[in-house]
Amino acid sequence: MPKPKLIFRLHALQRMAERNITRDVIESVLESNEVVQTYPDDFPYPSKLLLGWDGKTPIHFVVAENSQDNELIVITAYIPDLTRWEADYKRRKQV
Repeated sequence: MPKPKLIFRLHALQRMAERNITRDVIESVLESNEVVQTYPDDFPYPSKLLLGWDGKTPIHFVVAENSQDNELIVITAYIPDLTRWEADYKRRKQV
């Protein structure tokens, strides 16, 4: 199967601009990332929270997978905050 078409939702582009995360960074971390959490029941497509790295900077991004049309839809992206995430950026802190 060919590489999925990458689609950026307006929300993702707005948040990426606010957080100085470029499309190039997202495309780069999509090549090498870890699944932090899956959301199989999300509508209209299942989604997942991914962890990637831009150098030493962790990046979380949420993508939805439209397998029927071979699309990967970027929903949002952010730099995880250690006040909310454990040091591995894979587990939320218990409050």
